[in-house]
Amino acid sequence: MSAENTQTTMTGPDYEAEKDLASASAEATERYLTFRTDNLVFGVSTNYIIEIITNHVITVMPMMPNYVKGIINLRGQIVPIIDIRLRLGKPAIEYTNTTCVIVLNVDSVFIGIIVDAVEQVLDIDYSRISSVPANNREELVSGMISMPDNKVVLLMDCETLVNNS
Repeated sequence: MSAENTQTTMTGPDYEAEKDLASASAEATERYLTFRTDNLVFGVSTNYIIEIITNHVITVMPMMPNYVKGIINLRGQIVPIIDIRLRLGKPAIEYTNTTCVIVLNVDSVFIGIIVDAVEQVLDIDYSRISSVPANNREELVSGMISMPDNKVVLLMDCETLVNNS
């Protein structure tokens, strides 16, 4: 029998195991919205995102940390707004036409983060996520991933953001 006529058909337990592995790897990805702030690229899981707002009136609140810009009323829901750049200890900049607010819902807590610019949505494979080096650990970063174009995306830890802000 020649090699051209040989056909392999997998059935049985080996086939089922390989099929389960393929579906598990498809489930091992998550969608992340990437955004830029202070020349760093961050990713936030789309599971947390409610919407992106480009212009909204922020009501300033007295006696708040400098990174808390105030609150907005989003369809009856009061949402605190923080400037992620200031929250990370970076210097303030003038807002531009690319500056926007990403509204998140983390464990039923709404919070808006002001970012310099929204970039794109990526499907990120969990197996490609690296941990952040301990000596450079950023409080709000849960992991990082190296992209094919040699840029690094820092994955935002939304639970820490909500609990520590």
